Amino acid sequence: MSHTGRPGRQGFTLGELAVRHGCELRGDPALMVESVAPIGLAGPGSLTFLANPKLLAELRHTAATAVVLDAATVDESPVAALVVSNPHATYARIACELYPAAPVTAGVHPSAIIAASATIDASAWIGPHTVIGDGVTVGARVSVGPGCILEEGVALANDVRVIGRATMCRDVRIGARSVVHPGAVIGSDGFGFANDRGTWLKVPQVGSVMVGDDVEIGANTTIDRGAIGDTIIEDGVKLDNQIQIGHNVRIGAHSALAACVGVSGSATIGKRCMIGGAAGIVGHLSICDDVAVTGLTMVSSSITEPGMYSSGWPAERTGDWRRVVARVKRVERLVERISKLERVGRDAQNVDKKQEQE
Repeated sequence: MSHTGRPGRQGFTLGELAVRHGCELRGDPALMVESVAPIGLAGPGSLTFLANPKLLAELRHTAATAVVLDAATVDESPVAALVVSNPHATYARIACELYPAAPVTAGVHPSAIIAASATIDASAWIGPHTVIGDGVTVGARVSVGPGCILEEGVALANDVRVIGRATMCRDVRIGARSVVHPGAVIGSDGFGFANDRGTWLKVPQVGSVMVGDDVEIGANTTIDRGAIGDTIIEDGVKLDNQIQIGHNVRIGAHSALAACVGVSGSATIGKRCMIGGAAGIVGHLSICDDVAVTGLTMVSSSITEPGMYSSGWPAERTGDWRRVVARVKRVERLVERISKLERVGRDAQNVDKKQEQE
């Protein structure tokens, strides 16, 4: 059974797409695509793509109308092909055209609560049960979905989309065209406490959060406000769901962090970095530009050279894992035995040298 996904709002011929996206077309330019689908489930009228060579077997049996792929794999395709050097990126652009975001319908829902001092552009939409505080600024074509809270001084630049049930605390700034998914909390207090003879004193978190343009913030992700100064998320950063960003963190432009990453306070991540899921980054360190950190890695010291870094342990069969752990626990004893043998060897050499001298 084929699966073509939900249909797009409009279809395009392959000829149109090839010209618009600079692709080489192998096939009939009059063929029409109206939706996207996974390569193994696609049917007539759908477009798919191949970026992972592991899916070559599925490509050979695809029933899609067309597939976006590169020159190295085009001869494997049984259907029309749009040939381009970066299939995934081109597919993404085409998918955005097939499934454009709904235009913002201007207005304010009657159940929304808006402070008199707030400034809401006439082209914006404010959804039901949303609360907007004093001095908030909402730009042109902004959409704020249901159940959101925008505390005093928040500013949303043009074309921001807040899907729903998100909270932006006082003085948070969100850049143009950014997207905030449900449950995100931006600008809550950071984990700031001073120890006084065994008790904890709260340190006021007096900074805020500055989010750049074209940023995407995933569902239930939290970004803490700065303790002194601001937490900064630069242009084009992509944050997955359930990420924790500590106070005074800075994330460089066009970096991407996968789900469940934790970034401790005052860490700095460079530009174009990729941080894998469930990685942990210790506070007050720096990661330079163009670093990839694989999932489950714990970054405990600064990284000063671009490249890929790992520390997570791949899964093993339980029996193998237990044997590995048992051996690791014996390492210290082995080190002591080797050190003892080395000392005995050195002592014997010293005796031999002394006898030769005599």
